Amino acid sequence: MSRHPEVLWAQRSDKVYLTIALPDAKDVSVKCEQRGFFSFSATSAQGESFDFSLELFGSILPEGCRTKTGLRNIISLIQKEEKGWWKRLLKSEEKPAPYLKVDWNKWCDEDEESGSEVGLDGDAALYEDGDGESSDDEGMLYLPDLEKARGK
Repeated sequence: MSRHPEVLWAQRSDKVYLTIALPDAKDVSVKCEQRGFFSFSATSAQGESFDFSLELFGSILPEGCRTKTGLRNIISLIQKEEKGWWKRLLKSEEKPAPYLKVDWNKWCDEDEESGSEVGLDGDAALYEDGDGESSDDEGMLYLPDLEKARGK
């Protein structure tokens, strides 16, 4: 029997961030389809199977989807086909599953987007490890000191 990991989400006008909480995941598989389908499967360190599929609110660009597997979680960046703010993560208007939650650490409102891109829009840094080696912090995201980033 398969289980669902906790999934945190946040968005920008051009992308959606999904953070999947599954420490020491193995055999990670992520699929993005243009019609807005996102599917995930992996095995935990204890050998338990985890998977879920989401029908996202809007269409996405599969070639713009990137995933980074860290020690504590899996982070997926999903490129929206059209720039704009989605009313919700899923196409369905029903209450989302209890394992789907807003990622308040990455969340930003439409009117705050331009000032909040510091640190989070350096997406290459999130999904590529420059020296090819992992670190204890791999898979963790830290928000920059916003006062410092804004030059105050």
